[in-house]
Amino acid sequence: MTGPAAALRPVRLPDGSHVPSLGQGTWRMGEERSRRRDEIDSLRAGIELGMTLIDTAEMYADGAAESLVGEAIAGKRDQVTLVTKVLPSHATRTGIPKACRDSLKRLGVERIDIYLLHWRSSTPLAETIEAFETLRGQGLIREWGVSNFDVDDLAGFGSIARPRGCATDQVLYNLEHRGIEHDLLNYSVRQGIPLMAYSPVGQGGRLLRHPALVRVAARRGVSPAQVALAWTLRLPNVISIPKAGSLPHLRENAAAAALTLEPDDLAELDRGFPPPSAKVPLAML
Repeated sequence: MTGPAAALRPVRLPDGSHVPSLGQGTWRMGEERSRRRDEIDSLRAGIELGMTLIDTAEMYADGAAESLVGEAIAGKRDQVTLVTKVLPSHATRTGIPKACRDSLKRLGVERIDIYLLHWRSSTPLAETIEAFETLRGQGLIREWGVSNFDVDDLAGFGSIARPRGCATDQVLYNLEHRGIEHDLLNYSVRQGIPLMAYSPVGQGGRLLRHPALVRVAARRGVSPAQVALAWTLRLPNVISIPKAGSLPHLRENAAAAALTLEPDDLAELDRGFPPPSAKVPLAML
């Protein structure tokens, strides 16, 4: 294998399977029909480049993102690790099966690979996990996981989930939001739960204009976005899921997998974006 796909480090999931360290996010996709073809072409190109983990959610564009993903993976289903998320308002014993079947229909598939609770629900966690496990037993999902869970939330799994039951925790992680480094990152390593970093290059472009990031990018002859992505990919327990709505953007993201940041790069980024010195609330978008 040559090209960007060759540089994609595998990340081991608790069930022993592996996914690429660089996947594809779909937040804000499917919102405008004029962009639909470019978004589908981008997702399909990403699969060919080895970015075979695709993350979406029933919430994104009110289900339209799932439908878009379904079209993009048509004929390529066996190559893809498909991740989608259920809303907390649906996270009940009766709500989860319906939400799952609705997502399966939109995605045009028979099984979801990893089904996530989008954020903590008022429904007892034991009830949500029971519903997930029922879906797993029925073959409608392969594994389940969570999103936007902090250490205390994950610690609650001990008495109610099967060993290694949680496949991943998807959290906001980028240079501007490093709070997970205080405790969640190490906790997840000890528990064997990989983290999935959403919005790894930030939102709105502010992060990419930061002087420290711009200096490192200029020194390395790459874009600030590639440096920001490579920074998240430096950690063996992290899967990064940037969005790309066009082929040029997709190729830029894919090339970041081949970029290894040097100690002086990391030191400059630490000065510009200091790591946490104390516990901070889990950041969310």
